[in-house]
Amino acid sequence: MTRLLRFASAVELLSLAVLLTNLFTVHAKVITTFGGPLHGISYVTVIAAASLAPSTGLRGTMWRAFVPGVGGLLALRHLRAERIRHGSV
Repeated sequence: MTRLLRFASAVELLSLAVLLTNLFTVHAKVITTFGGPLHGISYVTVIAAASLAPSTGLRGTMWRAFVPGVGGLLALRHLRAERIRHGSV
């Protein structure tokens, strides 16, 4: 599950960056048409993957995933810190 979370969080962050760049520059409809749904799907995938990730502090991991754009990265960091804390690196 962490591999899926890592991939989805990268796609989410990249798609958000592309959408915001488009918003503040050229306003190309084709970028919005494809980037919006891609960002939405990756956002939902991040939340689902974070909720299914093996974790003792599931609530902390899952709630971090709800932050748009960087939530997946925050959830991954929380999972990594949790593994170090419990000695299962």
